[in-house]
Amino acid sequence: MVDHMSLPRFAVVDLETSGLDARRHRMLQIGMVITDAGGEVHDEWETFIKLKWPLGSVGPTHIHGITRSMLRQAPRVNHVLDEFADRLGDSLFVAHNARFDGEFLARAAGHRNAPLGLAVSLQRRLCTLRMSRRLDPDRQLSHRLGDVCERYEVALDSPHEALADARATASILPHLLHAHRVSSVEELTPFMDRPRTLRRRTRAS
Repeated sequence: MVDHMSLPRFAVVDLETSGLDARRHRMLQIGMVITDAGGEVHDEWETFIKLKWPLGSVGPTHIHGITRSMLRQAPRVNHVLDEFADRLGDSLFVAHNARFDGEFLARAAGHRNAPLGLAVSLQRRLCTLRMSRRLDPDRQLSHRLGDVCERYEVALDSPHEALADARATASILPHLLHAHRVSSVEELTPFMDRPRTLRRRTRAS
């Protein structure tokens, strides 16, 4: 049984990006859901992010559905990071493939004018992809978000839309905590991503 009182609130995050390499590509959209171990949602937020014009590329529109025109009136990245930091607070960052999302955010937060302390906060990243894989040591199953949602009968209505993916990840999190019998912060350690030097990567399955 998961002890909700001994676990932190979770900031479940999903990004849509212009590509897979945090050194070369940029964030286009952020979705965040603040939830607790029991699955109660306390806050939701989503925003597009303005690219630098005219050089900014949105990448694979056929996947994420985001066009250049959708970003023209969006806030700039530093304004987005300010609000992201305020909403994150002392919640634990969570993502499905926390390394991917975390490195994009950490790289942006490491730039000039980013909120003080945000890069430090992003050093702690709980990964639901890692949690799901640990339940399948022989890797007999797919661990893409859509497939994990299907196993737990969680709706994923708009894949590759940031808030929809964040909501879905927030919904599978209580199932994964229960499956691993997590009842304390210390028991989250095996599922935490440890930041490393950025290199080219692909989304995991």
